[in-house]
Amino acid sequence: MAGMIRKQLDSPDEVRKFEQGMGYLELVTLDSGGVGRATFQPGWRWSEHVKPIAGTDSCQAAHAGYVLAGRMTVRMDDGQEETFGPGDVMICPPGHDAWVEGDTACVALDWQGFVDYAKR
Repeated sequence: MAGMIRKQLDSPDEVRKFEQGMGYLELVTLDSGGVGRATFQPGWRWSEHVKPIAGTDSCQAAHAGYVLAGRMTVRMDDGQEETFGPGDVMICPPGHDAWVEGDTACVALDWQGFVDYAKR
């Protein structure tokens, strides 16, 4: 059995910046995967600020996360749409676009989909 692990998102193993300075991902890596905290600036949209990095038509990451601040709308490739805000747990399968709603940055934790997110 492995020992305990303690890491800080304030001292991440890696920071990935989104296109045009529209936010960033702070990632800590673990043997079981990664945990990330992303800050998406007002005006951020996946199809504009991460798609050029990912190189796919829509986000292909599966997300299991929690919204700390701000609001984000996610639209699945099939048209299903949901807006998430502070306190919401978000489960989102691959195949979606997303954007920040309003004038407040959206800050979200994700323990499933950020290992390869916004990675060249």
